[in-house]
Amino acid sequence: MSFKTADICDDFASKLEVCQSEFKSYGKKPKFFGPISTVKVFEDNVLVVDLLESIPAGSVLVVDGGGSRRCALMGDRLGGIAESRKLAGVIINGCVRDSEDLAKLDVGIFALGTNPLKSKKEGKGEKHVTVTFGGIDWKPGSYAYADQDGVVVSDQKLL
Repeated sequence: MSFKTADICDDFASKLEVCQSEFKSYGKKPKFFGPISTVKVFEDNVLVVDLLESIPAGSVLVVDGGGSRRCALMGDRLGGIAESRKLAGVIINGCVRDSEDLAKLDVGIFALGTNPLKSKKEGKGEKHVTVTFGGIDWKPGSYAYADQDGVVVSDQKLL
């Protein structure tokens, strides 16, 4: 489905929150949307893997990594899981690695930047909770719409 976040803002501004964080696109799909699933972690991606393997196809996994740029929360292996499970996309308030490989995957991947260092593997964090970054609350079950102009979130499906 074709859409532009600018057009969504024009048509539904009163029903949206606009993310103030500026993300870079790392997956093959620079535009994606779907229902949100959330995970809150800090420099630990065990729960990210858990959700990538369990949330429904078509979902957007929103990862609140606390904005840390000290390690990556997703690399080629996790990106491959997102692609194979047919997720719409992943939005990471943190970093990715293996960016050359991520660019070949047929999935949307937005992150703040890259870092070659892998994360810890302790399993700490929270799943399916409201997370806050970029000036908005990301609630499980809300809808995220992402493209080259940014990310907008609505409590209801707009497209």
